[in-house]
Amino acid sequence: MSYYLGIDIGTTGVKAVLFDENGIPAGTGLSEYTLETPSPDIVELDPAIYWESTKKALALAVAKAKCDPAEIVSAGITGQAETLVYLDKEGDPARKAVVWLDNRAGEEAEILKEKFTSEELFRMSGQTDMLPCWPAAKILHLKRHEEKVFASTAKYLMVEDYILWRLTGEFATCRGMLPSTEYYDIRTASWYAPMLEFLGITEENLPRLTDAGECAGIVKENDSLLPAGCVVTLCPIDHVCGNLGSGCCENGMISETTGCTLALCAPFDHIVYDVAKQVSTYLGGKKGSFVLLPWAPTAGMLLKYFRDNFASDLDYKEFDVQAAKINAGSDGLIILPHMAGAVSPDCNPDARGVLYGLTLAHTKGHIARACMESIAYLLRDNLEAMKKAGLTVKELRSLGGASKSKLWLQIKADVLNVPVTVTECAEATSLGAAIFGAVAANVFSTSAEGVEKMVKKGETIYPSKDVEMYEKCFAKYKTVNSLLMPTFGK
Repeated sequence: MSYYLGIDIGTTGVKAVLFDENGIPAGTGLSEYTLETPSPDIVELDPAIYWESTKKALALAVAKAKCDPAEIVSAGITGQAETLVYLDKEGDPARKAVVWLDNRAGEEAEILKEKFTSEELFRMSGQTDMLPCWPAAKILHLKRHEEKVFASTAKYLMVEDYILWRLTGEFATCRGMLPSTEYYDIRTASWYAPMLEFLGITEENLPRLTDAGECAGIVKENDSLLPAGCVVTLCPIDHVCGNLGSGCCENGMISETTGCTLALCAPFDHIVYDVAKQVSTYLGGKKGSFVLLPWAPTAGMLLKYFRDNFASDLDYKEFDVQAAKINAGSDGLIILPHMAGAVSPDCNPDARGVLYGLTLAHTKGHIARACMESIAYLLRDNLEAMKKAGLTVKELRSLGGASKSKLWLQIKADVLNVPVTVTECAEATSLGAAIFGAVAANVFSTSAEGVEKMVKKGETIYPSKDVEMYEKCFAKYKTVNSLLMPTFGK
């Protein structure tokens, strides 16, 4: 047997999944960790924990697969963007990794906004705003507040790059992980020299640029179970890998992930910008391809919040049963799902959740269904914004925990008035990374060939008679949202 490994370095844990040649998961391992948050804006982690967690997740996957590690042909590494690891000349961490959630560099973000125009940064990076969590701001903060560490730092790596280095001894990175660094130019596919100069770093301080599906390094002898000689590639951010792992290889095939958060990924064969600056641009899986990638901080978390606080007697399956008894539109009940702020298409960190139209006749089932509908409305709101940037929607592939709910899938199909499809494999992100790894090992000539072999399409849910009702409900959602959004934070 030959196995292909997908590694997903998440915010709170590392997942490793071994796939056989048909894309069937043979073994899955998850190793979790707790981030260090000594204050609200500071979020850090010892880089060694990322490495130990990767090894543990791999060991669990191998044990469950009951395979010989020597049978692992390749590995693809994906995960979070913006988490920085700082290494000195000896390759040792110069300080703790600064996690993507870290917002200490607010002042530095403002300095960068003054130095570079917003339009210049937008066209260069595809990002709609300069944020404190972007790596450019993190490095400037290090330069201004930790001078000794800045002077001793020889390499600035994404956390995925750090794992590659531990496995192979190579300093490399994937272009698809870099747009939000604010020092990588998506137009030229190279480092953005004016930003590097302003930050006081050079290309020597950064890893070698590679593309997804390109061999970034060969595993050397190490204390993990990955065998020497295994081919490793670095992949784009997790949502792009999930897009590939769900089989989206053509323009118009969109993936959406409803987990704790909501994220959409729409691929394009050419560079694309949302001139309204509601949606950010990232790099796609194919060389020279791009994606529009809007997201929202609250999705499945909304339903979990309601269940944990107001309906702890029900599990999610019972939620579905109760919500299925309620008419489309929840008898006039509308929820704005901005429990943790809004990012796109409306950007307002002070936005909050709203229960609108509540009456004495509404039940737990109404609120459960309204939660599901609100995420579908938010999904459509983002799709409408992307359509203005040139998106045509042919089919939606649904990922994440919510894809297990047939009712929720039906609501999305009706609100969007497009077919919604799930895949047989629930580990789409890891599968996408594994496919990129197989391409790097020359098992497949292209990622599309890998998709044809390893991705299995599941059930497709088609729009129902409720489409007309949801047109009216979505219009009402838009009205309520537009009226209340300007009031948040006032």
